[in-house]
Amino acid sequence: MSLDREAASNVANVLTKALPYIQRFTGKTIVVKFGGNAMIDDELKEQFARDVVLMKLVGMNPVVVHGGGPQIGELLDKLNIKSHFIDGMRVTDSQTMDIVEMVLGGSVNKEIVNLLNHNGGKAVGITGKDGNMIRARKMTVTQQSPEMKAPEIIDIGHVGEVSQIDTSVLEMLINSNFIPVIAPIGVGKDGSSYNINADLVAGKIAEVMKAEKLMLLTNVAGLQDKNGKVLTGISTQQVDELINDGTIYGGMLPKIRCAQDAVKCGVTSAHIIDGRVPHAVLLEIFTDEGVGTLITNRNALAAQ
Repeated sequence: MSLDREAASNVANVLTKALPYIQRFTGKTIVVKFGGNAMIDDELKEQFARDVVLMKLVGMNPVVVHGGGPQIGELLDKLNIKSHFIDGMRVTDSQTMDIVEMVLGGSVNKEIVNLLNHNGGKAVGITGKDGNMIRARKMTVTQQSPEMKAPEIIDIGHVGEVSQIDTSVLEMLINSNFIPVIAPIGVGKDGSSYNINADLVAGKIAEVMKAEKLMLLTNVAGLQDKNGKVLTGISTQQVDELINDGTIYGGMLPKIRCAQDAVKCGVTSAHIIDGRVPHAVLLEIFTDEGVGTLITNRNALAAQ
């Protein structure tokens, strides 16, 4: 389909405006955690895939880490397997862990790989167990109540946290021009599988890969102040202040902590972005305004 001169001029204008960003990020690793609405809505999934493929084509090195909580819950319901949560984490017995591996390492991972490949990319799906990439240790939860003399330690099963990441598999894939798509399943010293929060995995991978950006897709517009206004730019120091004064609380806390830790450990910037916005990933990379909250170590960057 041919474009008229005005439409062609608009396309050229957009491309030239993107050029400085392409030059700045060529050869840089960008870790994207894919989840939320962007992972369920068909049109948003297609747009995400095109965004990631374009990043690769212009010389960036995207690494995709995905979740899959709703898909896991749906299959557990179909199989009449009861599950419950403690402090936001799914209690994962051996039977549930089998389902988690089936969904995360199988259907969800392969769907994302297929989306990327269908849109012209070269994606390879892996779990953290492949090549012992993600070493995990068992996570325990403690609960305290006034009548207890000591905190109660609660066993939540095959839920883990990252103890070590071997980047050799990722580096091999990136250097071979592939896009890695990672399911957040780790392996313990005894060979046991562990379900790990995808945000935490993305953050740790960004750290060890010395990534330029960590991008966490969410179902909200970004980090908001107490008046509901999105904070577009904050420093790691300001994150601590916002936690201490109660602005950041609840379910956003672990996500923000993950982003903050990544930046403190050498990632240039972390982004909490609204996955409900079409082409959210590209908008965050190729515009100064972005579509969420930017976190950096630069204390001079004021919340806006």
